[in-house]
Amino acid sequence: MRYEKLGKEILELVGGKENVKSVIHCVTRLRFKLKDENKAHTEALKNMDGVVTVMKSGGQYQVVIGNHVPEVYKAVVAEGRFESAKPVTSNDYDSPEKNGLFNNLVDIISSIFSPVLALLAATGIIKGFNALFVHLEWLTRESGTYQLLTAIGDGFFFFLPIFLGYTASKKFGLNPFTGMAIGAALVHPSIAAIRAGEAVTTLFSGTALESPIQITFLGIPVILMNYASSVIPIILAVYVGVKVEKQLNKIIPSVIKSFAVPFFTLLIVVPLTFLMIGPVATWTGQLIGAGTLWVYETVPVIAGLILGGFWQVFVIFGFHWALGPIKINNIATMGSDAFLAMTFAATFAQTGAVLGVFLKTRNKKLKTLSVPALISGICGVTEPGIYGVTLPLKKPFIISCIASGVGGAIIAVLGARSYFYGPLGIFAFPAYINPSEGLNGEFWGMIIGITVALVLACVLTVLFGVKNTNDVAATETQEVNVNRETKKEEVLSPINGEVIDLTKVVDQVFSSEAMGKGVGIVPTKGRAVSPVNGVVTTLFKTKHAIGITSDKGAEILIHIGLDTVQLEGKHFTAYVQQGERVNAGDLLVEFDIEKIKEAGYDVTTPVIVTNSAIYTEITTTTQGNVGEKEPLLILDIHAKDNIA
Repeated sequence: MRYEKLGKEILELVGGKENVKSVIHCVTRLRFKLKDENKAHTEALKNMDGVVTVMKSGGQYQVVIGNHVPEVYKAVVAEGRFESAKPVTSNDYDSPEKNGLFNNLVDIISSIFSPVLALLAATGIIKGFNALFVHLEWLTRESGTYQLLTAIGDGFFFFLPIFLGYTASKKFGLNPFTGMAIGAALVHPSIAAIRAGEAVTTLFSGTALESPIQITFLGIPVILMNYASSVIPIILAVYVGVKVEKQLNKIIPSVIKSFAVPFFTLLIVVPLTFLMIGPVATWTGQLIGAGTLWVYETVPVIAGLILGGFWQVFVIFGFHWALGPIKINNIATMGSDAFLAMTFAATFAQTGAVLGVFLKTRNKKLKTLSVPALISGICGVTEPGIYGVTLPLKKPFIISCIASGVGGAIIAVLGARSYFYGPLGIFAFPAYINPSEGLNGEFWGMIIGITVALVLACVLTVLFGVKNTNDVAATETQEVNVNRETKKEEVLSPINGEVIDLTKVVDQVFSSEAMGKGVGIVPTKGRAVSPVNGVVTTLFKTKHAIGITSDKGAEILIHIGLDTVQLEGKHFTAYVQQGERVNAGDLLVEFDIEKIKEAGYDVTTPVIVTNSAIYTEITTTTQGNVGEKEPLLILDIHAKDNIA
């Protein structure tokens, strides 16, 4: 893949770098924060080679890439020169009232945790193998090798507050090094030494919040909690730090701001964290851990069925980001996590469903899609399988959710749990090795759960998930019959008007032929008819764009006007519905040319063959003015097997 070209095209299609507030990436997705999502060309992005699909969730515009997302992210950042751009601050983000409280929560969590997840996974693997080596008696806990591997595996997690101090600061708008300094204070060795000493007095004696007091600050008792590996305290501390820093910037003279602002910020925020923010946040984390443990222990089968069964749905909408930190919190407070362990079967259930489709279908395009999706699924990345194979076919996706629920229930009943934040797929196995007991019953319970999920999803998909051997993994609402022997196809003009070269259309998405080859038509009559016999596969709710798949396999997009999506359907009247069959010449849409012009929009209408890649040649049959239903394009088919 040419990542530079892909990154450039993605940046253009999200509305250009001027439309980007921020961009981060997770395992499979570029997560954009856009100023105006209406400026993004979602359908063009979905049709790009190298892009799996586009999702809008959690206040983010998510471009799903797959395994290559780190390389594409680098290309996007380099093309947009975001590294030298102004840091994103809390002022750059929509208010909770505008964006929704839950969406803002998901956005905050994903922005803070995305940059550190890879390192958490990497160090987790080291911890898992270290535990395995001891269990196999290849190492002893007293050996230097074990001690050094422990330091590598535990170091990052132990000092996690420092790293989260940095990422939370980048998200909220605090000086990142001030955030790191707050985190460093929480895990300073001298604090740990004081905690190990005897208590001077005790607060809340006889309650669940009973806390020993070893020191005071200005006469105020300090409740020293264990902040190593903690999550919530540092995030709240940085959030408060932003408020403090903002006020200090208003009152401190510019000549001394460089050192005075962080000086006073630390003097205010760090003691406040030890006195109030830290204890409250720690108790909150313990309550969350206790709550998830209660759910797990009280109704394990039901919990496994529900959490396992719906996990892939959470992933599609990005809701899993709101639950992911629970795992990190539980490991920090309780030493392991059983709650999200119940979701581990989802990856293998999805992989099993993809395998079932691969085994059953005879459609070459679908088989081709299934192979990389299968490999990605084994490695823990399920988006290619979800968006490219199972979700378009519907039944395999539903079957994978059912199998995932069954696997989750088995994992819950057999008591499997993870002991560190590990990577995905088969690489996550070491995370389920108990550091003290090695490959015990819990570990084998996990193996049983994921095996059942994979096999069940595969078998049910083969039996019930694919209706016939020619199912096509595509989003068409009606199957299109293709005449594979036809070598050429004629596309008629959908509009009366003047034909212009596509490169002269004043919209780079179309003129660059990023969406496919075709022509532009400046309409003289406000109506569009079907240029082929086929099925309406796309009808935007704004009625400004219609996609039709012909009986011979051509995918035609008629985009009436430029940026007319912003009219939100005004001055357009649709006469067909998505999924409806049409014949060449049938009326699709009427539109008011003069009112569209008065609103400030160009009425030039690109007519695009979006699957241009399967044709060796696309020829314009007319120049100048063209009449409705007159020949417009001739499509020369590259190879009959290229049509699905």
